[in-house]
Amino acid sequence: MSGELVALVGSASPYVVSAVSAYGGAVLARVQEEAADATVGWGRKILQRFFGTDAEQAQVPRELERLIREPDNADFQAALRVYLAELLQEDAQLADDVRRMLEQADSATGNTASGNTVTASDRGVAAGRDITGSVITGDNSSITGR
Repeated sequence: MSGELVALVGSASPYVVSAVSAYGGAVLARVQEEAADATVGWGRKILQRFFGTDAEQAQVPRELERLIREPDNADFQAALRVYLAELLQEDAQLADDVRRMLEQADSATGNTASGNTVTASDRGVAAGRDITGSVITGDNSSITGR
């Protein structure tokens, strides 16, 4: 399998996992996009491109069903990535469509870290690239001059 396709699926993974976590078994169904944040909305769109939009007619693959049941399971996430990469390898048009969708998703969500998702916890710091200045966290912290 092409390394480029593996990287493509790796870039799609944060969107897909967010959508599965938010929607569970209804991930392929038509729902109000306004009810979801941008990452989840893009994850749903990407999954719909892979599997279709009609949840009743769509055959949900085993790899996706497992992730729906346990969205935090790293093994199930990996199994879905492998399955999606295989689909991309078989269908060049699908790969082009997903690549284009990821570019749009990254632009819409402000994800400029080349497929990396950066998240800060409460009172934390998140950096998608280098930090060149001081970063202070915690109560009553200060910077003293040299």
